[in-house]
Amino acid sequence: MKNTISQRVADFLKNFPPFSFLDQHDIEVLSEQVSIIYKDKGVVIFTENEETHDSFYVVHKGAIELRKKEHNDILDMCDEGDIFGLRPLIAHENYKMEAITHEETILYAIPIAIFKPYAIKNPDVGSFIIDSFASNTQNPFSKSHSDKLYGDVFNGENIGEVIDTDNKILDLQPIKYSKKIITCSRAATAKEIAVTMTKKNIGAMLVVEDMLPIGIITDKDLRNKIVTGEYSINTTADVIMNSPVITYSKKMTITQAQMAMMKSNISHLCLTKDGTANTKAVGILSKHDLMVALGNNPAVLIKALKRVKKAKAIKPIRAKIMQLLQGYLDQNIPITLTSKIITELNDACIKRVIELSLAKMRTPPPVRFSWLALGSQGRSEQLLHTDQDNALIYEDVPEELQEKTSKYFLELAAIVNKGLFEIGYEYCPAEMMASNPKWCLSLNQWKELVHDWISKPGKDEVLLSFIFFDYSLSYGDRELANELADYIFGDIDANPIFYVHLVSGALQSPSPTGFFRQFLVEQDGAHKDFFDIKRRALMPLADAARVLILSHSVKGISNTPERFEKLAELEPQNKELYLSCAYSYKALLKFRTKQGLLHHDSGQFIELEALSKLEKVKLKGAFKTIKELQEVISMRFNPGKITI
Repeated sequence: MKNTISQRVADFLKNFPPFSFLDQHDIEVLSEQVSIIYKDKGVVIFTENEETHDSFYVVHKGAIELRKKEHNDILDMCDEGDIFGLRPLIAHENYKMEAITHEETILYAIPIAIFKPYAIKNPDVGSFIIDSFASNTQNPFSKSHSDKLYGDVFNGENIGEVIDTDNKILDLQPIKYSKKIITCSRAATAKEIAVTMTKKNIGAMLVVEDMLPIGIITDKDLRNKIVTGEYSINTTADVIMNSPVITYSKKMTITQAQMAMMKSNISHLCLTKDGTANTKAVGILSKHDLMVALGNNPAVLIKALKRVKKAKAIKPIRAKIMQLLQGYLDQNIPITLTSKIITELNDACIKRVIELSLAKMRTPPPVRFSWLALGSQGRSEQLLHTDQDNALIYEDVPEELQEKTSKYFLELAAIVNKGLFEIGYEYCPAEMMASNPKWCLSLNQWKELVHDWISKPGKDEVLLSFIFFDYSLSYGDRELANELADYIFGDIDANPIFYVHLVSGALQSPSPTGFFRQFLVEQDGAHKDFFDIKRRALMPLADAARVLILSHSVKGISNTPERFEKLAELEPQNKELYLSCAYSYKALLKFRTKQGLLHHDSGQFIELEALSKLEKVKLKGAFKTIKELQEVISMRFNPGKITI
């Protein structure tokens, strides 16, 4: 006869990850071992620093508050289908926060010993558990995170050698391990080992023979085997060591390391040259190292952003985003993938500033509005700390309400722009910000302005259109932004001469090289003798991609490399050129980003004397496509003698 209670448990669990990744039979077997727990409101499930339970928990009905004693704020709220209390499964240490019922609650307690094999055997289950543990997120696959950082796989580059397509973004992080390996021989005594570990402040000693690892002794081994009296203090290493050593390659990902520790129930991994015990050890990775790494991944940073109460608190999170960026570059992660992750984190920072700014307003917004990121941020190419470029669209209102509505959104925009400044975005020198009345308009006002740009294009109008046509929605109503985009495309189609002016504007960007392919540097000003990689290399490619993609009336693609890749599909006869342009742009963007991180600036101006010969050759190689591309658009649109 079927166990109706366990069947009900199975029917519930199969609707929520990670259980939804299991087949029906496994869910039913697991459900037979689940304990059902009822708790009244205000009951403590576990406290901070309490020893871990032999189960983790799923909320069936009700809600659970997760808190830290030091500030007593609710860090997270878990409701139906959410999992919590994962620390015993992952970290084997006491709880770091307390869990209290927010209301009358029914929990399912999932035994660790029963569940662990599923996490090890099923990559989707294991990755979800690790992502959830790292971020303390309620549900990484919730609607609010759909198509976001959790479990997303980005396409567009040959990333197969970097990350398996089934892995998560967490895999991208480099593992930072200790390269200072402390070793001993098999004849060393437990006392000698303990003295050395204390002196060197380490948690594990590697036992080697002929330079190869044959065993490992941890502080836990000394406690369990020596302090308990099981062995004397003069016992040699070969008696108390764990052998054979479980070894891995230093190129393993954080998730792989986490799974390895969980699978073997160990706290240290020995990393060798080829991943086997037959080659020399190159490092030791401890569970503490992993905990530190897990605290600086995209999921955790997103979670931290949601918790901040003031805009200033976002600034240190942005610093961590830059650390993440540096790690991705050091690992040679494809720049397209890197850009997507960093852009999403930057967007989350902007969104949080807007949310905090709205909370400061005396009343809610009177009508729908959209906050737009412009320029490089709008193209998902703003990796470094640069200045602000943004605009605001609000819903049309009757004429008698126009002044009041405009005043409200200008006040909101001023607070947002100030908040963005506080977290590291400099004010735009040209005041191209939503707090400027020229960049905070109703939908119809924007349409009128854009129509003036398109129907009466002059130098300033074309330059403004370049920036405005590269926008993305940061916050608010998508329909408003889409309606404006539709209007722009329709108006351009009605005024084809505008393409000619766009081409003329795109061709104004200065060449990166002169005769004999020598770099053309700034002739005067604060950056005299420096090379401007933005104006002379990136802008010509971005401007050309914009013109070409607009001519095909392609909507929804603002990123420059993605525009070129789409153009390669639309124009097979120019496929090779466009793919070369996409590659060149990625290479130049990566180069600028590295220079910016190295010199703690925007990376726009590069001191050529500081570059190696190889770096200069690579730069010049990326310039080859610019001249050919400009010839293509010049011939196609025939700007002739038009000047702007």
